[in-house]
Amino acid sequence: MPAEAAAIGRKRSLAASTDRLASWGRYPKGTHAHVHKPAWNDELAGILKAAPPASLLPYGLGRSYGDSCLNTDRELVDCRRLNRILGFDESTGMLRCEGGVSFADIIGVFLPKGWFLPVTPGTQFVTVGGAIANDVHGKNHHCAGTFGDHVHQLGLLRSNDGLVVCSREENPQMFRATIGGLGLTGVIAWADIQLRRVAGPWIDAELAPFQSLSGFVDLSQKSNGHFEYTVAWLDCFAGRNLRGILFRGNHSAESAKKLRLKRGPKLPFNLPAWLLNRYSVRAFNSVYYRAHAAKKGSTLVGYDSFFYPLDSVRQWNLLYGKQGFLQYQCVIPESNVDAFPELLARIARSGMGSFLGVLKQFGSAPPAGMLSFPRPGLTLALDFAMRGERTLQLMRSLDDVVLRSGGALYPAKDARMSPALFEASFPRWRSFLPWIDPKMSSSFWRRVTEGP
Repeated sequence: MPAEAAAIGRKRSLAASTDRLASWGRYPKGTHAHVHKPAWNDELAGILKAAPPASLLPYGLGRSYGDSCLNTDRELVDCRRLNRILGFDESTGMLRCEGGVSFADIIGVFLPKGWFLPVTPGTQFVTVGGAIANDVHGKNHHCAGTFGDHVHQLGLLRSNDGLVVCSREENPQMFRATIGGLGLTGVIAWADIQLRRVAGPWIDAELAPFQSLSGFVDLSQKSNGHFEYTVAWLDCFAGRNLRGILFRGNHSAESAKKLRLKRGPKLPFNLPAWLLNRYSVRAFNSVYYRAHAAKKGSTLVGYDSFFYPLDSVRQWNLLYGKQGFLQYQCVIPESNVDAFPELLARIARSGMGSFLGVLKQFGSAPPAGMLSFPRPGLTLALDFAMRGERTLQLMRSLDDVVLRSGGALYPAKDARMSPALFEASFPRWRSFLPWIDPKMSSSFWRRVTEGP
């Protein structure tokens, strides 16, 4: 690979400190951890060597919704200063970068050169290391799989082995354990990622309404053959009368028009909890559905508004008030899709509907990692403002439906699943245990494998 190195952030390391950190959902409340802030991999190696057993966890931009990025009363390795682009092959699109490089960094440098991410979640403010550790998926899972499918090899710093180079050919089991391994196998020092060629920053986008679950499945299956990106917004207050809008699109051949990115407003403080209630959310969902159902035909939109609509509102997580929010993302086999009307009916009865309901049909690609979440079926993601025991009771009620349906929950979005539900979601998780770095642990891992 050509030695075209560009340092995005070349700064001296700061001394470790005890900080109070929270995940994006801000539940559980911010927890204290001893935070290391290395700027170079030799510093990182020293931190790993000196740490006590089961004490460390890598930390990126903190966009996991629950506690998979937290390590309460232990230690975190803040990887944001390990953010250098190490090389790029302009003829193939192969990128080598450190684990702390963000998707926003990659887009900013390489989209003007005609390259884009192979897979992206709904925010660009995630690190490469975090994307690998959670094996993130996006709107093109049906044709491109997960982010881990596009990682060719990586350098993994481990406390007992030093730097281990992993790929599908070299140390393949360690490679599969690290993809989706929640940061527990070590710290990703660098990774080789295959970018994809695009003409420019534009997406040819279409909207299509649906009024039933079968209508969504039919529309999704037909769209998947013609569109690289498909995802649906769902009106969760519709109950069993399911309705929503399917968003679909392809990278446009249009390249001449210059894209002007709009920097959105920033929420300066938590909004009052009473603003999000069954009446306001129901009204929002109704207006949103009518407005988008009326739109027809293809529209040329910028990549930012198509892939990252929420990024335009900085700190949008403050919308949910001081107690934060929980995201609930499950996947259920299509043979048991009757579970979805039951899930939505329970949500509607609770009065705690979400205005950020997302429905997607996963593809049939085999999992890239041992603990990868995506699998064939329909995945539903919903946000709920935290309202104490009432919210947790709703979550447990939804768990019952997911368990009966042979479904699973997504660790990167979870803050409260039980060990029993984790076992049902990842029945082979014990085969992952030999690959955990002896110095690594997390709040999530202790919760789902050790119990209360």
